[in-house]
Amino acid sequence: MNSRKWMSMAGVIALSASLAVAAPHDGGKGGREHGRRHREFGARFAEKLNLNDAQKQQIRDLQKSFRESNKAFFEQARDTRRQMREARQSGDQSALEALKATAKSQREQMKQLRGEQRERVVALLTPEQRTQFDAMRAEREARRAQRHQKNDGE
Repeated sequence: MNSRKWMSMAGVIALSASLAVAAPHDGGKGGREHGRRHREFGARFAEKLNLNDAQKQQIRDLQKSFRESNKAFFEQARDTRRQMREARQSGDQSALEALKATAKSQREQMKQLRGEQRERVVALLTPEQRTQFDAMRAEREARRAQRHQKNDGE
């Protein structure tokens, strides 16, 4: 159950980052591979939605602003995950339990931030692009549900 929560949190973070739409990676802690995957996803996202150059730039600007305005929160959430990992590795159950409420609150806040950011991006899309975006999102959710179902069966 715990691994599902962490996977959900990772999914939340991935989705917020996925809206970057080909934004260049700044070479931070995510590493080259992380940045490459997000650039590739951003390029596919832009291609599938047939975004024009102005939309791509507007989304890049939104993402940059989103990252900057939430930088402290992201660092705090990353630190909480680090502390939980260390507590788990050292077998410190009391520290782990104490951090669970913080992590849950951060996941909820991340979910809210992601939803707000998604709405900002969707507002930049044409009606046709919104329809395609919704279809892409539904496909992603179906794949996610299928993976969860497969993992539950093992």
